[in-house]
Amino acid sequence: MHKLEVKSDISNISEVEKLIDVVCDDLKLNEDNYGNILIAVTEAVTNAIVHGNQNNNIKTVIITVDSTVKEVVFTVIDEGGGFDFNTLPDPLAPENLEKPNGRGIFLMKSLSDKVEFFDEGRKVCITFVINE
Repeated sequence: MHKLEVKSDISNISEVEKLIDVVCDDLKLNEDNYGNILIAVTEAVTNAIVHGNQNNNIKTVIITVDSTVKEVVFTVIDEGGGFDFNTLPDPLAPENLEKPNGRGIFLMKSLSDKVEFFDEGRKVCITFVINE
């Protein structure tokens, strides 16, 4: 298991990228898996920093990684107020296509095998199946 705790400053995404590099190297994942993990996890951390913790660098984001032979799970936890993950607007709806944001969770779900929210949206678990 790996664990990283970062202050809510978007510049700390580089630390998350380093963690992903280490995990993917350790698990000997291919470039496709690496790319999907990189985009989905950095999107989750960006959401935690910007939307969850409101860019308040007193608050932290915790990233943990657990793996088995068949999957790797990245968990991202923020200290924000949470959100209703069941009522997100559809980013593919015509009225949302030209909006500059609102696609993060859609990307996370598209690039991973499972996305689950807990603790009123303050915790997200992103699962990637490996060694298929």
